[in-house]
Amino acid sequence: MRKSHGPAFRKQLRPLIECAACRGKGVTQGISYELDCLACNASGWVCADTGAALPLEDLVPQLNMKLRNVTAELNRARHSQGGAHEQYEQNNRRGAGGSNYTGD
Repeated sequence: MRKSHGPAFRKQLRPLIECAACRGKGVTQGISYELDCLACNASGWVCADTGAALPLEDLVPQLNMKLRNVTAELNRARHSQGGAHEQYEQNNRRGAGGSNYTGD
């Protein structure tokens, strides 16, 4: 059964894209100095569905969830490369006279 009214039990990750006005920088170039981008509330991110800036009370949790997902992805990638790195650190004893074979 789906919930039909009231606040959601869990916050859903909303798709975010870089702001087209500031190209994700959060600032635009004024005549002599940089100005906060009004199109994205100086965050550099807008909602992918509507293209509108998210209110700050929605933007901060969205960026937090995005950061957590990217951090977890990086940790998974580091752990999956650990086996390949260990392979090169040990002596494989396949070269002439039991030396390390490098493939050259």
